[in-house]
Amino acid sequence: MTATDPDWWRGAVIYQIYPRSFQDSNADGIGDLLGIVERLPYIASLGVDAVWISPFFTSPMKDFGYDVSDYCDVDPMFGSIADFDAVIHTAHNLGIKVLIDLVLSHTSDQHPWFVESRASHDNPKANWYVWADAKPDGTPPNNWPSIFGGPAWQWDGGRMQYYLHNFLTSQPDLNFHEPQVQDALLDVARFWLDRGVDGFRLDTINFYFHDAQFRDNPALPPEERNDYTAPTVNPYNWQNHIYSKNQPENLEFLRRFRAVMEPYNAAAVGEVGDSQRGLQILGEYTSNNDKMQMCYAFEFLASAVPTAPRVKAVLDELHEAAPDGWACWAFSNHDVVRHISRWSLSPSAARCYATLLMCLRGSVCLYQGEELGLPEAELRFEDLRDPYGIEFWPEFKGRDGCRTPIVWSPDLLNFGFSAGIPWLPMAREHVSLTVSDQERAPDALLHHYRKAIAFRHAHRALRAGDMTDLTVQGEVVSFVREHEGEVVLCAFNLSHDPAEFTLPPGNWLTVGSELNSSGPSEDGNVHLGPWQPCLVLKR
Repeated sequence: MTATDPDWWRGAVIYQIYPRSFQDSNADGIGDLLGIVERLPYIASLGVDAVWISPFFTSPMKDFGYDVSDYCDVDPMFGSIADFDAVIHTAHNLGIKVLIDLVLSHTSDQHPWFVESRASHDNPKANWYVWADAKPDGTPPNNWPSIFGGPAWQWDGGRMQYYLHNFLTSQPDLNFHEPQVQDALLDVARFWLDRGVDGFRLDTINFYFHDAQFRDNPALPPEERNDYTAPTVNPYNWQNHIYSKNQPENLEFLRRFRAVMEPYNAAAVGEVGDSQRGLQILGEYTSNNDKMQMCYAFEFLASAVPTAPRVKAVLDELHEAAPDGWACWAFSNHDVVRHISRWSLSPSAARCYATLLMCLRGSVCLYQGEELGLPEAELRFEDLRDPYGIEFWPEFKGRDGCRTPIVWSPDLLNFGFSAGIPWLPMAREHVSLTVSDQERAPDALLHHYRKAIAFRHAHRALRAGDMTDLTVQGEVVSFVREHEGEVVLCAFNLSHDPAEFTLPPGNWLTVGSELNSSGPSEDGNVHLGPWQPCLVLKR
């Protein structure tokens, strides 16, 4: 994928780095940008196309960088702008593109914009955040809840108004109905594009606009609730969020953002956080080649195990909602329980799902440590740092369990992550899964991920092709990928039991033997062992 290819993002494999927990270079116990520089050769060895780096901007760290107080500088705990330039230079020399995580829906309450906005009703930035008067009885303007617990409104005694915060009270929402806010945020994107970034991951992309009339969200019937974007114990799931997010005005802003990226040949992947309309919104935001290049929803980041029927149901719904859209699939990230634990996967199941991920139509995000098969870390309450987990403990333990530091070597202090005291404990569950141990083990999951990524890159149909003939036979899900004359049939036995699969008519060549792929037997059927794929190429 050359630097001038406008579709470099299509089918790309993107490796997510959570910088606090990746590699510490200065012994303060917190990962940093120079630590990323040190480990970029390892990332390159996986064969990925790009990295997505979670926020490293100046921040009071109430939400660990997702509360930004300066969009155009690096927080000292992560290094400096010069260190970020080193990340760009090193990654590009290794053939890796760099996406950074932009949090545009809200800032920290310590951002100078908010400090000025809350100072009065008539200052130049008075309308830059979402302010609203109280009801006559002094209660909040409407019933909108915060994802992190409690109402989404915080009283400010200075302005004698409430301000909106969809997350922590220290994360006030920007007012996208104000044109100056949009212009300022587009300037932020230009700042980083000028420094050489290749694109963005856009946090909570469907939260940018709110209903200008502040109408109440309706209740959601219990049978329609799920835990896709918030844990079951969170009453946020009890509303249909048709007014607090997902507003139609967002489409025009996304077009403006796309226009800013075009001259740089940059691309963006948006995070769509919605439990009822996630795939439909994905379709809206990635349609017509004039908004986002790709988006991801939470269907495969949820607790529901992707059985063969569920995989088909999700892909069918996506095709119906977004026939010309482009998904970016992920099984794990920094906000959810690692999928090895979430779905209770055996080693063979983990391999099968990794292969499935690399065969899906769309792009792919891998979360650091996923390639090692890291399970969720079990932490004590006193070790928690995540305010979300502290609020809903013990029914929901928060996000720290998927954010513990990466284990590099069993022979080094803190397994090679840091010479200081790590900001979160090193997970005892990860002791036997270090990078160096897996490098020496030919059958390690790490090598399987490398092979699966290489297989995806070797077949243009898997990178950019259409998906057709999606079928389920028992616990075997199968589909055909086709592009520019190449046709690959992919079938996966997503169960602990052997299964049979009947190939459609044609002359098929078995490929993917390095991924344990099965092919047709003498009886013409494909006999699949537990968690075994069948990958065949049409001749």
